[in-house]
Formats: sequence, C-alpha cells, structure tokens
Amino acid sequence: MDLIVLVARILFAYLLIGSGIGHLTQSGAMAGYAQSRGVPAPRLAVQVSGVALVLGGVAIALGIWGDLAALLVAALLVAVALLMHAFWRETDEVVRMSELVQFNKDLALAAGALAFLALFNHGGLDHAFTVTDSLLTIGR
Repeated sequence: MDLIVLVARILFAYLLIGSGIGHLTQSGAMAGYAQSRGVPAPRLAVQVSGVALVLGGVAIALGIWGDLAALLVAALLVAVALLMHAFWRETDEVVRMSELVQFNKDLALAAGALAFLALFNHGGLDHAFTVTDSLLTIGR
C-alpha cells in the first residue's frame, strides 16, 4: 500500500509543481488575469502562489512534513477557487462554464490534498518513502 500512496503523491505533486512553474514562468500573463479578477498585488500573488505550489508539491512527493504541506496546499486551492474562479458572477455562459471547470478542478485538488493530509497524519502508513514523520497531530 505504501508504494501505491507514493505513486499517488508523485502524480499529485507533478501537477502542483507543473502549475507552480507555470505561475513563475508566465507570471505576467497570469498577473493580468489575476488583476482582472480583482486580486490585490496580482503579480506578487501569482509569484507567491507559484512558489507555494512548487514547495508544496516537492514536500508532498518527498514526504517532508507532508501533512503540513498538504494542509497548506488545500487552503491555497480553496482560496484560489473562491477568488479566481467565481463562476457565479459570470453572465457569459462560455466564461461561466470555463470558470466552473476551474473552480471544480481546484476543489477536487484541495480534496486530494486533504486526503494526503489524512494519510500522512493518521492513515495507518508507517511513513515509508518519506523524509520526515508527520508534523501535525490532527485527530490523533
């Protein structure tokens, strides 16, 4: 089971790290979009979220305080879903559908991060294939 969880962590981290690198390499374009959604200091927000996604992905993949990383990634993804993809505000149906897809994607990824939080924290794993043990003691 530990090997399956490791593969899942790597696949999940692949998406987070790739997205974070996109934030950092395309921060100008992403900042323009963030600004159009009303995000204050949009370029800084894009860069900070990019760094958070890369670091969170690396921490989850390697198991470096993976529980804390998973919790922070989940919080970031929920915040991004609410701030950036407010589909309910859109009047154009095509834009509304696109934002709904992105909103749901972010919530699904947040759910995955919360599942990793549970696995890292008290999922019965013996912390094989991790650099550190859990940091948090949620529900133990």
